[in-house]
Amino acid sequence: MAAVASASAPARSSKTESYVDNKRKDDIRMSNIKSARSVADAVRTSLGPKGMDKMISTASGDVIITNDGATILNKMEVLQPAAKMLVELSKSQDVVAGDGTTTVVVIAGALLKQCQTLLHSGIHPTVISDSLHKASVKAVDVLTAMAVPVELTDRDSLVKSASTSLNSKVVSQYSSLLAPLAVDSVLAVVDPAKPDLVDLRDVKIVKKLGGTVDDTELVKGLVFDKKVSHAAGGPTRVENAKIAVIQFQISPPKTDIEQSIVVSDYTQMDRILKEERNYILSMIKKIKSTGCNVLLIQKSILRDAVTDLSLHYLAKAKILVIKDVERDDIEFITKTLNCLPIANIEHFRAEKLGFADLVEEVSCGDGKIVKITGIKDMGRTTNVLVRGSNQLVLDEAERSLHDALCVVRCLVNKKFLIAGGGAPEIELSRQLGAWSKVLHGMESYCVKSFAEALEVVPYTLAENAGLNPITIVTELRNRHAQGEINAGINVRKGQITNILEENVVQPLLVSTSAITLATECVRMILKIDDIVTVR
Repeated sequence: MAAVASASAPARSSKTESYVDNKRKDDIRMSNIKSARSVADAVRTSLGPKGMDKMISTASGDVIITNDGATILNKMEVLQPAAKMLVELSKSQDVVAGDGTTTVVVIAGALLKQCQTLLHSGIHPTVISDSLHKASVKAVDVLTAMAVPVELTDRDSLVKSASTSLNSKVVSQYSSLLAPLAVDSVLAVVDPAKPDLVDLRDVKIVKKLGGTVDDTELVKGLVFDKKVSHAAGGPTRVENAKIAVIQFQISPPKTDIEQSIVVSDYTQMDRILKEERNYILSMIKKIKSTGCNVLLIQKSILRDAVTDLSLHYLAKAKILVIKDVERDDIEFITKTLNCLPIANIEHFRAEKLGFADLVEEVSCGDGKIVKITGIKDMGRTTNVLVRGSNQLVLDEAERSLHDALCVVRCLVNKKFLIAGGGAPEIELSRQLGAWSKVLHGMESYCVKSFAEALEVVPYTLAENAGLNPITIVTELRNRHAQGEINAGINVRKGQITNILEENVVQPLLVSTSAITLATECVRMILKIDDIVTVR
């Protein structure tokens, strides 16, 4: 024994001679963890169907009411660098899965709390980091084993998962309307040739004030949030429409450089006006000769896209005009109408036109919109017209619908469902806890605390619903230990039931990406031991 002591003594003395200051590193790590946790606690109350909403007042005086984690964190002005990582974390979850943005931040906060305890016990950050990685890989395997495969033809399952996503939103009472709408619009844009890819840019959401969210509808065709140009009494309804999307201006040409022309007598003035008229008329004759009777004119920066004179002649030619089409929308419009944008009057030919049964102007709320329906050879796109009684509800409905669309997109990418309501987290916690007993050394401690951290989701769900979290989570553990894999918190009844039967389901991708992203973020925060500010 004495020999061992004398052997370890010189080793220790050499250590004491070189003084290493670990205090600062620990302080920085702790302050990082603390600030990141405070961000997580800020959004924790808005988790789940009974979660609270946040009212965000921006610097410009706008007010946003939402409980979408990504939106809340995006609008928050976070200064601490480590806390910014959590904001980025919710953004990346929004990109990958679209839903579960609050969950991912809450899980990261809980993991950080456990890491704090482990660091205080004197475990090295690298050891913790590696064990977390192992645990997250194992967690994904456990989740995949729990998942139930789903087919895209099984519309009910898709609607169930979309409505689960909508239940935690402000517009949850309309989930029976918005969920099928989201499913139909995603299924309409899925290309059979590339079944795994869904581009949500093909689903265009048009917001119009007035009415209630109940009036939201899916439009097979195109919707413009503009009215037809009535300047000269042109038509407002055209059947058997031939539609041209033009990117040039129907107005007299301007000089390329800023200059003025001085006209001294009337004959010259008449000549200029006559030339203008002839110029515009020749353009309109070319347009009319192809049989075109609906014009969509792109917004122009250089000069007026249309003048009163050209509108007058277009009205006489019985051509319906929609002006000020945004440049960004041109791609979507041409894809939907299956036509080509025309950049010059010389290229105006009949084969570049799109065809539709009906183009008409419809009154809608306090304004008017233009609907194009019955499009021939329509591209794989859809339009959703969202209505709402005020701007706040309208914006929130759009965000919720986006989440629901993302959930359906997740199911198209990875066709598996798992239960919601805290069931997968408790099951993970139980299985990882059992797995940690098999491991040796520090790893088992770290995996055990990873398992404990996952219990934060059911705990928070119960807490936000006003139930007793400790009782509920204990009972939940008990049920899972008895082998009821899908037992979860039923927030409506305030007790524990089989969540799959209650139709509370979510895509596998949402949960797996939440756990992997949260773990990655926590590992990065752990690895940081100093902050260097560069002026």
